[in-house]
Amino acid sequence: MPRAPRLRYHVYVVELSDRVWNEARFRAANPDYQLGKPFVYVGMTGLDPDLRFDRHKAGIKANRYVRDYGLRLVPALYEVYNPLPYDGAREMEVELAIGLREAGYGVWQA
Repeated sequence: MPRAPRLRYHVYVVELSDRVWNEARFRAANPDYQLGKPFVYVGMTGLDPDLRFDRHKAGIKANRYVRDYGLRLVPALYEVYNPLPYDGAREMEVELAIGLREAGYGVWQA
């Protein structure tokens, strides 16, 4: 009997400072951004999202938008999905980013 996948991965969302809009690559990735909506980074991790956020801010395997513009985690946007198996987290990271972008958010997802 195959083992059930371990549910130890998490998707997470980080609110970014509105200064990230000054980055040309970020603007180019968000042509349908709706004024007034948040700017966010969507990621996945095998760590607790709080620890992963701290590592981004410390420059450890960091996305530069989170390192430079990350303000806080936004658990209301991701807690309902966690924990997940690895493949589920990979898929949910993409789906969550697409959904937020469709809702008008400015999104970076690597």
